[in-house]
Amino acid sequence: MSGHEQFEEDLALYSMNALEGEERASLEKHLATCGACRLELEQLRSDGALLAISTLGPRPPLRARQRLLDAVAKKAPSTPTLSQRTRKDGAPIIGRRSWWPVLGWAATAAVIVFAASLWKENAALRQSLASASAQAVQSARELDDLRRIAAPIIAPEAQRITLVSVKTPPQPQGKAFYLRNRSNLLFVANNMPALPPQKVYELWLIPVQGAPIPAGVFKPDAHGSATVVNPPLPAGAEAKAFAITVENEGGATTPTMPIVMMGTGE
Repeated sequence: MSGHEQFEEDLALYSMNALEGEERASLEKHLATCGACRLELEQLRSDGALLAISTLGPRPPLRARQRLLDAVAKKAPSTPTLSQRTRKDGAPIIGRRSWWPVLGWAATAAVIVFAASLWKENAALRQSLASASAQAVQSARELDDLRRIAAPIIAPEAQRITLVSVKTPPQPQGKAFYLRNRSNLLFVANNMPALPPQKVYELWLIPVQGAPIPAGVFKPDAHGSATVVNPPLPAGAEAKAFAITVENEGGATTPTMPIVMMGTGE
C-alpha cells in the first residue's frame, strides 16, 4: 500500500471527528507531510458543511452528498470485523474497529437536522402569528371606528335634530345625530348653497346653558352635500339646539351672525 493510500479510508471518519486513538495520531502525522491527503480532507469537510447547510437552506449538489456517503461507506463494513493494517516499518497492526464514534456522529447529525427543521417551522409560525395579530388589531380598529360613526344614528337615546333654512322654505337641510354621554356627533347636510371663496360653514352646538360650542366646519360638494363626523366636543355637553353660520376658513370661536340654519331636538 502506498504512502497515503493506507490513510485514505480514515479521512472520512477524521473529517467527522470520529477517528480516535493511535489511528488518529498516525493520520495526523501523515497529514503533516502529505498535501494530497490534506486536500482530500478539506474536500470531505466541505461536503459535510454543504450537507449541514442544506438543513437551513437550499439543497447541496448531489455530487457533494454522494461523495461524503461514498467516503463513509468505504470505512463502514456491514458487520464488525478485525482490521489489519501495515505500518511504515512493515509491522502489522491488528485491532477491532469501534463504530460507536460513527454512530454517535450520525445521531448528532440527526439531532442537528431535526433542530434546524423545528427552528424553520417555529420561525414561519411566529411570522404567521405576527401577521394574524396585526390583521386582528387593524380589524378591531376599523370596527371601533364604524361603531363610533353609527352610535349617534342607532342609539335610542341619541338626539335627532333637523336643520332648515331660516329665510326660505326647507330646501337646504341638515340632520344632526348627537349622543351626549359619549360626545359622539354625526351631521349630514343636503342641498347646501355654494360658498364664496375662503368661506366655510360652521356647525354649533347650542347648550342648555352657556355659549355656543364649535362643532366642526365643512364645505359642501358640487351637489350641496357635506358631513361632519365626531368633532371635538366637551364631555357630557347637553344640546338644546344646533346651528350653522358662515365663517372664514379655519372657523371661529364664536358665531358670526346671522345664523343661516338652526334646529332643536325632535
